[in-house]
Amino acid sequence: MPTPEEFAEDFVRRFGTRPTIFRAPGRVNLIGEHTDYNEGFILPAALEYETWVAAAPRSDRKLAVHSRARNETRTFDLDAAAPKPLNDWTDYVYGTALVLERAGHRLSGADLMITSSVPIGSGLSSSAALEVSVGYSLLSITGVAVDTLALALICQKAENEYVGMRCGIMDQYISCRGVADHALLIDCRTLESRQVPIDPSVRIVVSNSMVHHQLSGGANEYNARRAACEEGVRLLQPALPGITALRDVTPAALEAHKGLVSDLVYRRCRHIVTENARVLAAEAALTAGDVVRFGTLMDQSHLSMRDDYEISCAEVDILVDLARELPGVYGSRMTGGGFGGCTVSLVAADAVGDFIPALRDAYANATGLVSTIFACSPGAGVGALSL
Repeated sequence: MPTPEEFAEDFVRRFGTRPTIFRAPGRVNLIGEHTDYNEGFILPAALEYETWVAAAPRSDRKLAVHSRARNETRTFDLDAAAPKPLNDWTDYVYGTALVLERAGHRLSGADLMITSSVPIGSGLSSSAALEVSVGYSLLSITGVAVDTLALALICQKAENEYVGMRCGIMDQYISCRGVADHALLIDCRTLESRQVPIDPSVRIVVSNSMVHHQLSGGANEYNARRAACEEGVRLLQPALPGITALRDVTPAALEAHKGLVSDLVYRRCRHIVTENARVLAAEAALTAGDVVRFGTLMDQSHLSMRDDYEISCAEVDILVDLARELPGVYGSRMTGGGFGGCTVSLVAADAVGDFIPALRDAYANATGLVSTIFACSPGAGVGALSL
């Protein structure tokens, strides 16, 4: 990543005006996978990895967007009669602008330049970091006060309706509202959250399997998991009146009525209802400083994702298994939407220095892949960068 000043100077060379720079983080989900679109509970943290947008207003209604990573500039018209997705990175940018407009915000045209340290396809939510940073930038240079919860919902809608990924609210929410040194326990039905401190005796370590999830399933597989959950709710409703989402189903109730659904739908539902219970138990464990209990819940979560939700893959399973064998590790699991991407491990702070090279070497020996591994502290949500 450039320094903020270098990024601003690059913008001036390209567009001729001095920008304001905005930032939004990627995220790591400590526990609670695929529960968000089932109106359940999640426990993510914002990352130090970020997307930056340098922005300056234009006198017309055009968006000129330059990606430093791709070294390409694309232009879009906010007044286009029938905008259509292009099925590339620009859909996250233009889609966010269009949904902001439909929400009643008449935006200024803008010159935008984008750079990011969030690894694409890693399950650390590069797409939400892009949407949130762009949305915050466009509102800010137009002179609109930003409501971060409203922005998160708009960015989610852009991804659901324009990009075509039926994601839940987690990624955009934590990118908007992350708190330094804390995870957030988010209730995805009420959109209320509680700050959960991370014990200073442990570190969050993220390991990239180097398998990109969009190459191994992507939106179709993700959307299929969501459809199975919705089918489960529909089939369980006659026996469980009043349920509207898997959030309302307890593990005991699912077991009692599992004959109403196919084995596949049962296993998909079992992951969600047990994962919701694990998230609440994990919040209690972190709050009490019980990192051993928290690590056990992480391990259980991974097995559920692997066996019931079937969103892991061989490389991710190897990475998790290798991590668990190393000294100082309390727990490890896949994080993100699945089909590749990253793992997250909870590691004793004094063991991290040995853990990272040991895991990198073991994974390379097992797979031939060289993992990017880093320890991180939870960061803050979207905002402006000082120059």
